Amino acid sequence: MFFAGSVALPLQSISSAFMLTGVLVGGVFITFFVSKFLSKTVLKGVCSSFTLELPPYRRPQIGKVIIRSVIDRTLHILGRAVVVAAPAGIVIWVLANVKIGGSSILIHCAEFLNPFARLLGLDGVILMAFILGLPANEIVIPIILMSYLATGSLVDYESTAQLRDLLVSNGWTWQTAFSVIMFSVMHWPCSTTLITIKNETKSIKWTTLSVLVPTALGILFCFAFNLINIVIIRISQ
Repeated sequence: MFFAGSVALPLQSISSAFMLTGVLVGGVFITFFVSKFLSKTVLKGVCSSFTLELPPYRRPQIGKVIIRSVIDRTLHILGRAVVVAAPAGIVIWVLANVKIGGSSILIHCAEFLNPFARLLGLDGVILMAFILGLPANEIVIPIILMSYLATGSLVDYESTAQLRDLLVSNGWTWQTAFSVIMFSVMHWPCSTTLITIKNETKSIKWTTLSVLVPTALGILFCFAFNLINIVIIRISQ
């Protein structure tokens, strides 16, 4: 919307694909960089290993494959999601519908976060949406829309043009969009991922680090980009 949208119509899809690919590749390089940094500092001298146990080869049995896939994969993941999503849904509803002084608690929280969020090139609503989006990153944009429109429930948009107009009317620029993209790539994992990390590592320490490291990087990158952008604007003036 803010980048490929300005490109001629026949090339919009190609531009969007290249930009998305660039974002993903950038995320991979950041992962490699952080891994290298940790191996040279905190994890220096710690041997890493990966053991993959291969089961005996047998002729596949379709019925067992389907049943085990449903039980071990689908229901297991959905169960984890429900455990986290249900309480989170209640919290979001309360924040959006309980009002204090004529404004919802959600808006008050966004206003409290706004000064810090501005340092990152965001606003309080965006940062609050990322925090409430911990159960699933897919609800970040709906929470932003709900806050901007002052509705009491998650909403969707009819077209990208309509969404862009709403965001621009609430102060979004291409710099805001770029900061959102960077923070999306580097902020904390969703709750299901954190639960998996905790179960696999059996460690609160590594689960906590898996939140702090990407979040610190996201804050650092967004702050640096916003600072550079402010300096360029002042110089140009």
